[in-house]
Amino acid sequence: MSRRRQATKRPVAPDGKYNNALVARLVNTVMLSGKKSLAQRIVYGAFDTISEKNPASNPIEILQRAVDNAKPRIETKARRVGGATYQVPLEIPTDRQNALALRWIVEFADSRKGQPMKSALAAEILEAYQGQGNAIRKRDEVHKMAQANKAFAHFRW
Repeated sequence: MSRRRQATKRPVAPDGKYNNALVARLVNTVMLSGKKSLAQRIVYGAFDTISEKNPASNPIEILQRAVDNAKPRIETKARRVGGATYQVPLEIPTDRQNALALRWIVEFADSRKGQPMKSALAAEILEAYQGQGNAIRKRDEVHKMAQANKAFAHFRW
């Protein structure tokens, strides 16, 4: 535990094309080694693919619904009590919910081999939007783990 003051949360500036903070967070999650322009190309290409597949709807609304579907509401955290370590279920703050959902979507899109990242990201976003796919399965695993350890909820503080 750090003895210094806690770091202040800096707001994420909205992205240039869509003027949306969630899209900027997605770009930052996709970005590797500081290559932001490449990450923007990937995300905007994925949005173009989404709008081709669903011409009637807005790709930002689809992303928002996909993230809402993939958000975990509760997770387990290891707490050490009297020499034993318990997995204690805790509710998750909204920022962490969004971060986990975006991270899972990008991670599972990256694990799809044999296709470019922009099409894999588009496919993963569309699957999460429909309530299926790997990110939704991961959310269900996290919820199941928290449900199984509900007996240790009294250790939260």
